[in-house]
Amino acid sequence: MANILLVDDETRMLELLTLYLAPLGYKCIAKTSAHDAISFLEEKHADLVLLDVMMPEMDGWEACREIRKHWDIPIIMLTARSEKPDIVKGLKIGADDYVTKPFDEGELIARIEAVLRRNSGKSHLLSFNGLNLNMDSYELQYNRTSIPLTPKEFSLLNLFLQNRNKVYTREHLISSIWGYGVATEDRTIDSHVRNLRDKLRKAGFAADDYLITVWGVGYKWLDKAER
Repeated sequence: MANILLVDDETRMLELLTLYLAPLGYKCIAKTSAHDAISFLEEKHADLVLLDVMMPEMDGWEACREIRKHWDIPIIMLTARSEKPDIVKGLKIGADDYVTKPFDEGELIARIEAVLRRNSGKSHLLSFNGLNLNMDSYELQYNRTSIPLTPKEFSLLNLFLQNRNKVYTREHLISSIWGYGVATEDRTIDSHVRNLRDKLRKAGFAADDYLITVWGVGYKWLDKAER
């Protein structure tokens, strides 16, 4: 069953949503701020985000935009604001649906099921400036030219593209790609990153502008090239 990330600054609302969803088999991850939700997504996976609009520090509008920059995760906005301009705004910035408070339990569950159903048929494709990483076929193309990758190179590129601008230490990359407890040296990571850069470069992609070495720390993939 799907993992649902619940984001609301009201603890009682998080408890109510969990009360509705957990008995249906959904795994609920509750966060009281947008910042905490985004930090969670940087490390782990969610199948859907239930996102409150009216929150301090970072509101739901801004959080929706930020999530859309990095992840193709279904988002349902959950808020007391029911004016049509607000609904249109939410849909325009990337929300998949909009539910107003107070909501009917049955309607909320039906909308969640509908959004998950629509997204279940989507091809798992990551795209970035001409690069297309197909998660179903484990293929990479740049401007329709195939780039052969090893499984580890594919996993590295997948991790970088899904978490752009995030700095990864070599230790973190080892644990994420090779798994905990595996005896792998830092230079193994350097070798795989170097090979990945070479393959992207040979295909015509400006790998050196995006796959950046953070000296003394590790690597990151930039959302925009540094000029």
